[in-house]
Amino acid sequence: MKNRKVNTTNTPVYRDAGFYLKDAATTKDAFEKEKDHARSPSTYIYSRYRNPTVVAAEERIMDLEKCEWALLTQSGMSAIDTALSIFQRGKDTGRWLFFSEIYGGTNSFIDNVLIERRGLDIHRFYSSDGVYDIAHLDTVLNDLRPGIIYLEIISNPMLIVADVDKIIELAKNYGCVIIIDNTFATPYLWNPLRNGADLVIHSATKYLAGHGNLTGGVVCGNDHDLEKAAIEYRKLIGHMLSPDDAYRLTTLLKSFEVRFIRHCENASRLAGIMENHPAIESVLYPGLNSHPSHNIAKKYFGGKGYGAMITFDVIGYNRPEKESNRDRFMERVSEKIKLIPTLGDADTILLPIEAVWGDKYPYPGMIRLSVGIENGNELEEVLIRALDEIMK
Repeated sequence: MKNRKVNTTNTPVYRDAGFYLKDAATTKDAFEKEKDHARSPSTYIYSRYRNPTVVAAEERIMDLEKCEWALLTQSGMSAIDTALSIFQRGKDTGRWLFFSEIYGGTNSFIDNVLIERRGLDIHRFYSSDGVYDIAHLDTVLNDLRPGIIYLEIISNPMLIVADVDKIIELAKNYGCVIIIDNTFATPYLWNPLRNGADLVIHSATKYLAGHGNLTGGVVCGNDHDLEKAAIEYRKLIGHMLSPDDAYRLTTLLKSFEVRFIRHCENASRLAGIMENHPAIESVLYPGLNSHPSHNIAKKYFGGKGYGAMITFDVIGYNRPEKESNRDRFMERVSEKIKLIPTLGDADTILLPIEAVWGDKYPYPGMIRLSVGIENGNELEEVLIRALDEIMK
């Protein structure tokens, strides 16, 4: 079998920790070229540096995100760490501005790592009535002059859609680097780099993989200096995705677009039902006219979909009643819809907001629903039955 070529269209799983370098001259040449931090090196050295199976998966994501480069990491959090850390310059780092409505893990990373451990000067920009005030952001940027702005195009869990074109324009006026978490929108709805973002990150665990059986993250960009910095940081810290997970991700990406279209269709259908059901106090879904940032969502996503996340509040006007109805709803759908602390799976899953975010959102009856790709009629039947029983 030695040196035999196999007629396959799939990149094999290269599980090599270190790669065969033949002799001292080859080794010297490989390590000399490594200083250039090529994304796809002519000679592979060590899988923590780069791995051909991982590179093949990265190229699939480059096609989706329409970018010059993509670097896979072993989780969404490691992608966030990589994207941010390449801009850290000790005492010369300067101020960074984060939108407040972002993933709880990112906020914990900000508080426990960036501020407490690294001592960075971090500031937050807060939403107002379910939208981001661009005029106020202009004032904040003028006062702070931050080096970095970080936001999510669709926020977790309140689903605020940011008017990113205006935000990017402001960022460039003030010389800010802009980093966008595109996990909820995915490359199907929007490509931030084409609109001027500097870096885009995804939790590949979510819709890109989409089956709840793989963790991964990715950093995407067009600037090759940032690419080299990110490659070096990932290599030194050890944020590399395993070749086995990269191979599985490559196969899962083949169905990404088909899956996400179905996600969006099911979510839109269920959000409409919820909005008109007496057991629901309020529904947050960017595709609904009632959502505070619906017009912004329509501007960027109209015609394609509005994502697959729905945040809703079950009926009840005092805390005990809300908690009771929330728990009754979750119990009645539990055979079909499980409580699992992630999102973007093929199966519809849910998460109680208060149990995870605590007092940040004072709605004890609120639930975040990650809508899957199951049969829409069956999902509707499960949902309506549970809501009707709450009303009894």
